[in-house]
Amino acid sequence: MDYLKIDGHRFYNMMVSASNKLDEQKDIVNSLNVFPVPDGDTGSNMSMTLKTAVSEIEHMKDQSLGQIAKQIAKGALMGARGNSGVILSQILRGIANGLEGKIEVDSRSFASSIEEGAKFAYKAVMRPTEGTILTIIRSAGECATKSEEKNITLLLKEICDHCEVVLNKTPDMLPVLKKAKVVDSGGKGLLIILNGMYEALRDGIEDAKIKEFDTAKEKSAAKNLGQQDIKYGYCTEFLVHAKDADVTKFKDELSAVGDSMVVVNDEDIVKVHIHTNDPGWVLSHALKLGELSKIKIDNMREEHRHVLGIDEDAGEESEEDIDLETKKYAFISVTIGEGIKEIFKDLGTDYIVEGGQTMNPSTQDILDAIEKVNGENIFILPNNKNIFMAANQASKISDKNVKVIATKTIPQGITAITTFNSDLDLEDNIKAMEESINQVETGLITYAVRDTDIDGKAVKKGDIIGLIDGKIVEVGNDEFEVCDEIISDMVCDDSDLISIYYGEDCNVERFEPFVSDIEEKYSDMDVQSYSGGQPLYYFIVSVE
Repeated sequence: MDYLKIDGHRFYNMMVSASNKLDEQKDIVNSLNVFPVPDGDTGSNMSMTLKTAVSEIEHMKDQSLGQIAKQIAKGALMGARGNSGVILSQILRGIANGLEGKIEVDSRSFASSIEEGAKFAYKAVMRPTEGTILTIIRSAGECATKSEEKNITLLLKEICDHCEVVLNKTPDMLPVLKKAKVVDSGGKGLLIILNGMYEALRDGIEDAKIKEFDTAKEKSAAKNLGQQDIKYGYCTEFLVHAKDADVTKFKDELSAVGDSMVVVNDEDIVKVHIHTNDPGWVLSHALKLGELSKIKIDNMREEHRHVLGIDEDAGEESEEDIDLETKKYAFISVTIGEGIKEIFKDLGTDYIVEGGQTMNPSTQDILDAIEKVNGENIFILPNNKNIFMAANQASKISDKNVKVIATKTIPQGITAITTFNSDLDLEDNIKAMEESINQVETGLITYAVRDTDIDGKAVKKGDIIGLIDGKIVEVGNDEFEVCDEIISDMVCDDSDLISIYYGEDCNVERFEPFVSDIEEKYSDMDVQSYSGGQPLYYFIVSVE
């Protein structure tokens, strides 16, 4: 259909359509991962980010265009997962900035908003790289602003066609894409979003339905959560419509009656999220600030029992006491695998955020962790390069003093927290940890999920591959042999420590003899071995 202008209702349908389309095609985006390892999650991260964003506008169909765009941007900010999700959230933030205060827009204003999305995305990345999602959003903005098309439906079609041409050129912009014979995954995800927006206009969709989250993953996570882990049983969310509210005082009052608290003040609206045992007390205090709306209270213990199929009348387990003493320094580590989580806890980590490859936590997840930790200075160890941007975004939103240490691997995170010295001041500790992680070389042993030719190596689906600091170095048929070769590649004259963490899919009966062989082979070095329990990777190895 033809549209010379779009309003809030039309934009709502465009974004819901885009979210549903990306959800349907996220596996296609995931499959474009440059490396043939089982951790391609760009599509999943972008999809979950956008689904969180559109869930924020579920009851806003009749609001103005500017209000809906603003709420989508807020939802994406908090729900951003992985680097691709964070960049997408900034694109949506820029678009919202371009649509601010608008009831409806014509093709010129809509084009300008897309260009704003590109500007915000580029600002969010320290070292922008062409041939990525950034190139696609920039191309979309340039195409939109140069076009003379007044029909917004045809304008979006023009943008999509142009971006598809540019996407197919991304392998010429990034050699790593050309070697892997794929286009950029983030760019593909953005093109799917743009196509979803176009199709909503083309088909004249009037009442797009938001596709619900797949709860399988949530259910799996819930099975590992005991009733004792739910200290505060009611997830309480609402908006306060208030001008010149003393939000700092309000947050101080709330902090005494709950955790997982997030209070975001935006102009005359305060968004509140808290886990508490007394939602009535929270709401009554919020009423002192102003009028309440969108009140939502969920009984988390009841939901947990429902997920596990536990009898509703069954008695609850006793709650564990939590140390509420404020520490000078506190640590949050993002990791997965029972053994590795225990190692971080033993080293002094105050809070573990479940996550890693294929399961990147959102900005909101990390922000929740920050609110739960009692520390004057809080260090976050992402332990994965795809989590760093979400961690950094959470640190900026929080009003606590949060520092993100750029740990890209589990061994780097372990080295960082081991290097920490409580007797040093904040800046000296940051410097020491940053210097220490640069000395850590990390090896990963996993399996190939597809055929490829990369880094000079011909890889077939099912091959065992060994990576050193992200580069495929060894290819073989046996995980222990590949691990042996990776260690040999990593050891040098200055090496004195080898650490090996075996994963949940490792043949444990072969592991002990393997370690003995490594100890004999490198008799002048200290060899340490641990049960990491990590998924996807047979071994994580570090040499220092």
